[in-house]
Amino acid sequence: MSTGFIIRFFRMSSVVMLLVAVALLSAITTMHFAIHGAEVKIPSLKGMTVAQARSQAAGMGLNLDVDNRYYSSDIAAGHILTQSPSPGSVVRREWHVRVAESLGPQKVDVPDTVGADARVAALRLRRAGLEVGITAKLPWPDAQDGTVLAQDPPAHSQGIAQPSVSIVVAAPDNALPDGYVMPDFTEIPVIAAQAMLTKIGLKVDTPTYVDVSVPSVSTGTQPPKPPIQPGSIVLQQPLAGARVDQATVIKLTAAK
Repeated sequence: MSTGFIIRFFRMSSVVMLLVAVALLSAITTMHFAIHGAEVKIPSLKGMTVAQARSQAAGMGLNLDVDNRYYSSDIAAGHILTQSPSPGSVVRREWHVRVAESLGPQKVDVPDTVGADARVAALRLRRAGLEVGITAKLPWPDAQDGTVLAQDPPAHSQGIAQPSVSIVVAAPDNALPDGYVMPDFTEIPVIAAQAMLTKIGLKVDTPTYVDVSVPSVSTGTQPPKPPIQPGSIVLQQPLAGARVDQATVIKLTAAK
C-alpha cells in the first residue's frame, strides 16, 4: 500500500470526522434553542393596567389570568396589585401568570345583614357592589330558618381586603350544620382546640410539634414579648376565616 494512498485515506477520514462533529454540534445547538427558545422570563407586571399586562404577556407567549380583586390605597383601580410567578422566574411559553387586580381604595359601605333573610342579605350586598362570600348554615333554635346570624366583615367595616361578605345562616334546630368558619386558634392550647373541633364533629389530624425560638429580652422602649407556651398552636390549616365542614381534615401545629 503506497504512502500516498495512506495520506489520502487519513485526509478523507479527517474530513468525515469533521463533518460528523459539525453535524453533532449543529444538532446540539438546535436542541438547545428548541428547549431554551420555549422558555421566557416573567416580567414585572405590578402597576400596569390589566390591558397592558395582558398585551405584554401575550407578546411573550404567556397567558394572563385575573384570579382576585382587592381594595388598595396604593395601587390605582384597574392596575395589577400582585402576580404569580414572581418577576424574573423562568417558565415555558403558554404558562399561566396569575394576577390580582386593584379595586382602588374601599369606597363602599358594608351593609348590616344580621337579622335579615339570606336572600334579602344577598340583595343588599349586591346593591352595595359587594359579593356574597362563604355561606355557612348553623342550627339555631332562637332564629327563623334562613335568617343571617353573623357576617364577616361586620357592618360599616373599613379597610376590608376583598369586595365580599361571608354570612352564617340559621338552620332548623335538628339540622346538621353544612359548614363552619374556621376560627383563629393561634396561641390556644392544642388540647383545647382539638376538643372544640371534635365536639362539633370536625376531623382533626394528629398535631405536629415544632421547636420555636425564644424571644430575646428587650433592651429598647418596647416591652419584651412573652414566650410561646409549650403546647400552644403556632400554625393551622385551613387558615382562620376559611370554610370547613365534616369532610375537612384540620391540621394543627403546636410548640414543643
